[in-house]
Amino acid sequence: MKTTASYLRVIGFMILAFFLLEFTIDSGEEWAIIKYPIIWAVLGMLFFFAIALEIVAAALQRILFASLSDEAKERYIAAEALRNQTRFGWFKRKYEDMLGAKPMEKEQDIVLDHNYDGIRELDNKLPPWWVYMFYATIIFAGIYLVRFQIFNGPNQIDEYETEVAQAKLDVAEFKKNNKDLIDVNTVEILTEPSDLAAGETIFTANCVACHKVGGAGGIGPNLTDDYWILGGGIKNVFHTISEGGRAGKGMISWKTDLKPSEMAQVASYVLSLHGTNPADPKDPEGEIWIDENAPVDNVQVKQVDSTEIEVKMTNDPVIDSIQPGK
Repeated sequence: MKTTASYLRVIGFMILAFFLLEFTIDSGEEWAIIKYPIIWAVLGMLFFFAIALEIVAAALQRILFASLSDEAKERYIAAEALRNQTRFGWFKRKYEDMLGAKPMEKEQDIVLDHNYDGIRELDNKLPPWWVYMFYATIIFAGIYLVRFQIFNGPNQIDEYETEVAQAKLDVAEFKKNNKDLIDVNTVEILTEPSDLAAGETIFTANCVACHKVGGAGGIGPNLTDDYWILGGGIKNVFHTISEGGRAGKGMISWKTDLKPSEMAQVASYVLSLHGTNPADPKDPEGEIWIDENAPVDNVQVKQVDSTEIEVKMTNDPVIDSIQPGK
């Protein structure tokens, strides 16, 4: 029994030491024992220290017991036995009460008048713990019925939809704080002045050599008109910046030099140049591009004559004229 008590004291001491170290050492969101492996060494020393204390205490107890007279030893042993009986007797009695079984010497009182080939049946009561759990299930069922059937509490579908909605908000917040997770499928046009300013800085540092200041076009095409060689819109422009232009004569891929967030910024800045009037603009190249996802109400197309079609946004001036075959 004393050995068991020593084990429990050592285990309790180590658990207490572990939590004290965790709460007293600032490790941020990470476990201190993981962030600072030296804590393993500290816990190891504390473990050996606790064992050493138990060994010293046991040795002192043996020395003191050996120094007692025979009569004193008997009194000590009797006192220890009484203390152990008092300490664990209550738990033993409660355990037997929870089982609700009759001792073997009293089984004659509960033998039923049934005999099957010498096998007799006892009328033992159900264990009280089992009965109490059964009553608890009845109470739970009543509360559940009132809560979800009478007062129309949220069912599993409602809880699922709530969790999905919250998960979408969490994902959106996560993406907002981790802008480099975007790709060509998830990129969206940026309109914040800070993003456009950052895009302009990137454009000035990397793109003006081919597209000139303001996107007028030089070696590369004019970025301010409605004509695009590889398609307009944020996704197409982002893809072109990331993967590069046409093989052999288009611009290089920038995905190894720019982060996804930076490519989104410069792509948004390029799109913001649409409709501006830079100095000495280059002639259009490619084909006119109209966003297929734009509302049809915002586009007016009318025949000007047999060779020209005019395309107009309802909230913008005429953006260009299309001549068949050009």
